[in-house]
Amino acid sequence: MKKYILGFNKIDSEKARLEVEKLAFGPFAFQAARILKKRGILNAVEKGGKKGKTLEEIKDAVDMSKYGISILLDAAESIGAVKIKKDRFAITKMGSLLLYDKVADIHFNLTQHVCYQGMYFLEDSIDNKKPEGLKVFGDWETIYDAVPHLPDKSKSSWLNFDHFFSSRSFPEALPIVFSNKPKKILDIGGNTGKWAIKCASYNPDVAITIADLPDQLNDAEKYIKNSPYSDRIDFFPINLLDHIKELPANYDAIWMSQFLDCFQPDDIISILKRAKNSLNENGRIYIMDLFVDKQSYNIARYCLNMVTLYFTALANGKSRMYHFSDMINFIEKAGLRVVKNYKKIGMAHSILKVSV
Repeated sequence: MKKYILGFNKIDSEKARLEVEKLAFGPFAFQAARILKKRGILNAVEKGGKKGKTLEEIKDAVDMSKYGISILLDAAESIGAVKIKKDRFAITKMGSLLLYDKVADIHFNLTQHVCYQGMYFLEDSIDNKKPEGLKVFGDWETIYDAVPHLPDKSKSSWLNFDHFFSSRSFPEALPIVFSNKPKKILDIGGNTGKWAIKCASYNPDVAITIADLPDQLNDAEKYIKNSPYSDRIDFFPINLLDHIKELPANYDAIWMSQFLDCFQPDDIISILKRAKNSLNENGRIYIMDLFVDKQSYNIARYCLNMVTLYFTALANGKSRMYHFSDMINFIEKAGLRVVKNYKKIGMAHSILKVSV
């Protein structure tokens, strides 16, 4: 046997080969991990503490055949979720994260209920510059058109993913946006209206307009009409992919949260130009987003790069999670400038305060 393979020593080569095989069997491992959690197998293992539990003890606690539990536990050992000692299974740190980590839960549900089938069409999406994977849900141009009509699990998983990170940033974002004491705010891409509600509850004098696709606004109206702030929130239906469509005018602040990464560069520049026309003389635009190169942890960078593949296969086929320098370039091409960059907002966001 050769000691060196492709410039690596034997140990390094074995590690690299294992990583390659993890990729090859990635969908297998994902489904095994998902079922281990969903069907209570990991919970049963965890209750054994450091001592662990036998297969028979786990079987007594789980509604699944011994065969099914056995093959899933073997897979769990290989992916690192459990360890085996003397025929007893014990939970690992990774297994505990699978059980309790909220971010992992959000990502697992997004993958299972939104992306899993559609990612098969990633290559076609790249070649055709359209979200070919979206056809698993029907005939839609973008996922944003489709969201109100998705199956319940898919819709809730998408909304939970879309809201989880931004909602955690809202408490820090509100003082930033209200530092100039705006009376009128335009929320572009307002989705279900959560930000509009936060603004209305934060300041009793502010009025908010949500600009979004008509079907998205229907969901937002249902959410907002039962709130005590419905008289200060109105709606402006618009498809911003139509570059001729103008936004309403005379706003003190324009808010875009995790929005511009949903578009390709030409669309982003057009949206920013139209947003500029919607500002009053002293108005400001606030762009909150996650930038790949502004993450403090490799885990976050990894996740954002994978999310880009979702944008390609299912969202619209053309957008991505952008680098900070890309967004600055788009802003400048729209005739705008960044006056302040607020870093490390919430879990990993940046907020760009933009002026004419």
